[in-house]
Amino acid sequence: MKEIFTRRSIRKYQNRPVDQEQIQQLLRAAMYAPSAGNEKPWHFVIIKDRDKLKAITSFHPHTQMLKEAPIAIIACADISDVKYDGAFWIQDMAASIQNILLQGEALGLGTCWCGVYPKEELVENVSKLIHLPDKIIPVAIIAVGHPEEQREVRERYDADRVHNEVW
Repeated sequence: MKEIFTRRSIRKYQNRPVDQEQIQQLLRAAMYAPSAGNEKPWHFVIIKDRDKLKAITSFHPHTQMLKEAPIAIIACADISDVKYDGAFWIQDMAASIQNILLQGEALGLGTCWCGVYPKEELVENVSKLIHLPDKIIPVAIIAVGHPEEQREVRERYDADRVHNEVW
């Protein structure tokens, strides 16, 4: 529970690499997410190349932290054979991304979730940059690194947003 309550979006990173073991732990956590019908639509592209990281910042205005972050994980969905008329793959992807964020916190890493889907221009630009095949949709870019900042944790629970039985 600690990771749930202390995780914050980190936008400043130390100039230190994230080791391969930590990356594997992040991806393992992602792949343990719940998935409708056990579909598991997720695929992940790891970006370490500084030129590619900088290229992302040129077309995605909310990814400027990638100028410092040592890696980005691009979470992608394979929609080539989805169940339930494709109604739930985005929820599956969100759960896997949240698991990356929480595992990052547990490992002492900073992360920041930057949305891509459903913004068509961002989907197109990311797809082109990393050569995604048809039916593979980039959903989010997650900056990952050793945090250079500490963000204040504030109470977020709001009883006014809880409704019993009816609104």
